[in-house]
Amino acid sequence: MSRLQTILEHNRNFVANKEYEEFITDKFPQKKMVIVTCMDTRLVELLPRALNLRNGDAKIIKNAGAVISQPFGSVMRSLLVAIYELQAEEVFIVGHTGCGMASLNADHMIGTIKDSGISDDVLNTLENSGIKLRKWLRGFDSEKDGVIQTVEIVKNHPLLPPHVPVHGMLIDSTTGELELVVDGYNL
Repeated sequence: MSRLQTILEHNRNFVANKEYEEFITDKFPQKKMVIVTCMDTRLVELLPRALNLRNGDAKIIKNAGAVISQPFGSVMRSLLVAIYELQAEEVFIVGHTGCGMASLNADHMIGTIKDSGISDDVLNTLENSGIKLRKWLRGFDSEKDGVIQTVEIVKNHPLLPPHVPVHGMLIDSTTGELELVVDGYNL
């Protein structure tokens, strides 16, 4: 059975047995917070438990490295929607130990892209269109630096209300221990 068929079969049983009932909530975050965190598989259940979050407590935005690289990209837009439309009052940037973005090598990834069948013509077209792949595929020097850089982008965004605190934390990918990197109340 394929992954897709396995998921669909599970879903039929999930709905038929009304297992969804414990997750029913509305679209507004009960704890009035929005979190930007990494898509790392270790954080799927660890992060909500370490932060004492249940379904409906927070808006959670995930991407590679918990990074906002474009001040007017989709992650920042999602943050602003959470604040202006969904009643979030605080922002939490949560990076993690052992993040792959801290060791991301753009040249290696471009080589892997080529090995998977993407032609040099496509890559050259992107470069000639102004997309600097080596910059776009670059990670950060350390997990802490990644958190600090993202907090700065959010905190200094021209559309962020000045009263919204932006916090930065690092979560241990194994234990869930949190390290406060930036206290948004003291800025």
